[in-house]
Amino acid sequence: MGEALERGQTRVRGFGDPEMDHQLMRHLGSARYGGASIGECLAAAARIRDADPAAWIQDFAEAGRRQCEDAAARAAKGHAISARDQYLVACNSYRAAEYYCPVDDPRHREYGLASRQAFLQAMQWDQAPCAELWFSQAGLRLPAYHIRSARGAGDRVLMIVSGFDGTLEESYLAYGRPALERGYDLMLFTGPGQMDTWRFNASSHFAPDFEQAGRQAVDYILAQPGVDPRRVALMGISFGGYFASRIAAYEPRIRALIPNSPIIDLHAYMTSFIGLDPAALPASDDFSVADLEHIPDTVMSAQQRAMSRNLMLRFGRPTFVETYSRIRDFRLEPQALAAIRCPSLALVGDGEGAEPLRQWQVFQDAVGGACTPRLFTALEGADAHCQVGNLAYSAAVALDWLDETLG
Repeated sequence: MGEALERGQTRVRGFGDPEMDHQLMRHLGSARYGGASIGECLAAAARIRDADPAAWIQDFAEAGRRQCEDAAARAAKGHAISARDQYLVACNSYRAAEYYCPVDDPRHREYGLASRQAFLQAMQWDQAPCAELWFSQAGLRLPAYHIRSARGAGDRVLMIVSGFDGTLEESYLAYGRPALERGYDLMLFTGPGQMDTWRFNASSHFAPDFEQAGRQAVDYILAQPGVDPRRVALMGISFGGYFASRIAAYEPRIRALIPNSPIIDLHAYMTSFIGLDPAALPASDDFSVADLEHIPDTVMSAQQRAMSRNLMLRFGRPTFVETYSRIRDFRLEPQALAAIRCPSLALVGDGEGAEPLRQWQVFQDAVGGACTPRLFTALEGADAHCQVGNLAYSAAVALDWLDETLG
């Protein structure tokens, strides 16, 4: 008998750990607009140990290095499209490595800057002109990109802000490229505490008054020639759903809002996933960043320790209890929601959980302007947080609504 026929060795297998599997799906989802190769993602998953952040970091950092070398070789031979596309894949591989790296680990900045550099290299070979921008707030340098569509008149602008661990470059791959295809100019911007800001400010912390960062971005856009002030839209992704809604509540120059998903109470949102309120824990159960290395795997996994470490450092509080106390400040009161008078499109996946769905409903009921709700389903492959399993469909829903709203 001959050997059984096999058409390849890569298999469609993910991770048993739900969080790491979500991160894999997030990376796979970027393939539609050039952020990943499905085969490379699945091959990496086969090598990485389940729920092992160190293995994930090593594999994706190595992928980014390899892909950058390949892109440079293609660029040297004048293969513009191939070089651009491979640099974008490398950019997202480095972002994946950056994600699991502790923010106080020097590699976090190294991989973040490598992701940014790969993106800028890609944009040198693209038809859409990309300008690096810098805003400032409380002494922080806030990076941003202004990208002009090669297909539009320059009068419509989509502003995008990401969340806890998204980046400018990832926002481009998820919603920026499809927006450019439809003739929108892009303003991708950040605020205190966000991943891109951490690359340049190692002590930056999240701030609830995100309208300060948003105002600078709006000022810049409206100062550009040809921009129609009636056609400026804002999208917020993940924690950015809070940031964008907060901006729109204080910034009437935003003419359309897309929170994905609407987060109006970050504390309630986050505690719903762990089933308790860490802010209410007794002092005997509290821990600091320094304590994490002494907590055994039987109590907290390596992945949970990494996520807890980043949470405390990003919010700038010394202990876990104090971090969750600070998170209570990130909420939108009814009067702020009522101040959002522009049309809005509220996106959520039906697999995100009861609290995100509750906040999605409260947002619809409380905003001052017309709100269009959109619930994505498992049938569409888009039920997960931010529709990572079907980003192209999420972009189609969002941008078609925007076309119809702004004209």
